[in-house]
Amino acid sequence: MMKSDEVLTRGVQQILPDKKGLASLMAKRKIKLYQGFDPSAPSLHLGNFVGLMKLRQFQKLGHEVIFLVGDFTGMIGDPTDKLATRKKLTREEVLENAKKWKKQASMVLDFDGKNGAKMVFNSEWLDKVTFKDLIEITSN
Repeated sequence: MMKSDEVLTRGVQQILPDKKGLASLMAKRKIKLYQGFDPSAPSLHLGNFVGLMKLRQFQKLGHEVIFLVGDFTGMIGDPTDKLATRKKLTREEVLENAKKWKKQASMVLDFDGKNGAKMVFNSEWLDKVTFKDLIEITSN
């Protein structure tokens, strides 16, 4: 089994704010961490695998892992792409992709059991943002 020190050094370029602080926190309690996934394709890709493996390492140490699906941003056509706005997806398309992803990700992460990874959708909180909230957020 991989040790905490290995998880914080192997395959890691940088830890913010610093490795010592995170190691100290992890020695005191379990942490919660996530990786976000853009739902624009029906399959995960090789680039997702690196992050999934790191999540697996933390999960095996007993930390809480969240597989975050960007369904809200997928449905509005996330404008952060470098060359073009991504295609808008329907909620049904996003949910279908997410179902396939969970099956694929379950080959790396454990979604069941005492410390099962959780699949969370960013629409759970972004659907609640009002226009007033949005204007206030963007003013900062």
